[in-house]
Amino acid sequence: MAYLQALLQQCPSTFFSRSSSPPRIPPKLSAISCCSSATTFTLVDGTVERSASDRNAVRLGLPSKGRLGTETLELLKNCQLSVRQLNPRQYVADIPQISNLEVWFQRPKDIVRKLRSGDLDLGIVGLDTFSEYGQGDEDLIIVHDALEYGDCHLSIAIPRYGIFENINSLSELAQMPQWTIEKPLRIATGFTYLGPKFMRERGLKHVTFSTADGALEAAPAMGIADAIIDLVSSGTTLRENNLKEIEGGVVLESQAVLVASKKSLIRQNGVLDTTHEILERLEAHLRALGQFTVTANMRGSSMQEVAERVLSQPSLSGLQGPTISPVFCKRDGKVTPDYYAIVICVPKKALYKSVQQLRAIGGSGVLISPLTYIFDEETPRWRNLLIQLGL
Repeated sequence: MAYLQALLQQCPSTFFSRSSSPPRIPPKLSAISCCSSATTFTLVDGTVERSASDRNAVRLGLPSKGRLGTETLELLKNCQLSVRQLNPRQYVADIPQISNLEVWFQRPKDIVRKLRSGDLDLGIVGLDTFSEYGQGDEDLIIVHDALEYGDCHLSIAIPRYGIFENINSLSELAQMPQWTIEKPLRIATGFTYLGPKFMRERGLKHVTFSTADGALEAAPAMGIADAIIDLVSSGTTLRENNLKEIEGGVVLESQAVLVASKKSLIRQNGVLDTTHEILERLEAHLRALGQFTVTANMRGSSMQEVAERVLSQPSLSGLQGPTISPVFCKRDGKVTPDYYAIVICVPKKALYKSVQQLRAIGGSGVLISPLTYIFDEETPRWRNLLIQLGL
């Protein structure tokens, strides 16, 4: 009831008549609405429940600041989904290529919260943020689990000195005789859901947590914690503060992910179609990253004979196999296929080796160009999403 009273105080013009006294609210069921939102609330047995919104636009939440925000906009731009923000101070924008889509710039943790509340339908955040603030909510679903940026991991770190000098694993940390009910292991972290959950799952009993945001690395040196659980990218900050990671101490590997509300995908008009388009564009672009098209000319008696030579080399098979077509030349007044053109797709790490193998079997005039998109007949993650939704 305290939550309901707060709502009534925020929007008195909506809930109250012109009389000085508010109307009596029936104890079992009452519907209330707020003038500033299209969301409808229902009070059932003293509990406020949120019903499906009647808005028409699909809402996508994006990180508003920082490196994650910048890299998210860059990824969408590379997928031909440039975000159009008329005023940099505004929190709402659009993507012209997708009609009926609103982009809302929010803090990552607020994106997850608003997915849970139904105020957003889709979002891009780090997996760490999604896991921490999603807290296992079954309505939240990961649509794309590897957007290839924002890489980091959530990890336990302990001092390199003192009683921890020879401690190099989580099991060794747990077996230290210092930790008792009266004097538990003290961990400082901003991840108050994932941290305790990880410790419980690993069987560590004598542990207490203190909440903190930022500058966690100073906590052990200040004597206010024995260890920390924090995000680690390169590990430089830990080393500079005389801390170390330990074996078995990684709580979560994280990168940017595309997430959604399952209810929105099933019930909200247009969300599933919009998700399909965004997912296909992401998949096509990300699959093409680091891939190159290699074209070469090769003499041969037939396409079959050339194909056999190409497929004899392990690095020249391409996605499904080489594409081979005749190259016609005019000799002695006759048009004949003296050469055959080979087109294959090669990953960057195998590029030079592939060129060497092409030359070894008679390839010449090798041309190389980067790939922008690779569209599959069906996007694998789309098929998996439909299975998860039971569609």
